[in-house]
Amino acid sequence: MTAGRILHTMLRVGDLDKSIEFYTKIMGMTLLRTNENKEYEYTLAFVGYGDESQGAVIELTYNWGTSEYDLGSAFGHVAIGVEDIYSTCDAIKASGGNVTREPGPVKGGTTHIAFVKDPDGYMIELIQNKQASSGLEG
Repeated sequence: MTAGRILHTMLRVGDLDKSIEFYTKIMGMTLLRTNENKEYEYTLAFVGYGDESQGAVIELTYNWGTSEYDLGSAFGHVAIGVEDIYSTCDAIKASGGNVTREPGPVKGGTTHIAFVKDPDGYMIELIQNKQASSGLEG
């Protein structure tokens, strides 16, 4: 098998407009494209920090008429690297975002992380960029 690359992560959302607003206005992503399928009654919106040809993005899937989902216990979070985790969290809170774990070192280590919850309850982990590739080490 040849090497591939991660294209996107799909999240089912209950209010597409609210989710697009969160990911673009609060998280600073760009709405890259949308696709509506009238026959099967769903709409897709792709958001990210760059074009899909350059890196992975998030696919927001709205199944018409479904306003909420049971998130289950298997999904953990989407991780995003940021330059300054403290100012990023301040900006998220100022924009109305929900920071559920304030920025600071991970327990037992020195990597600085924080968590944000999106409108559907999905968790987003923020990791200080200079520490993002080292994992959650000390």
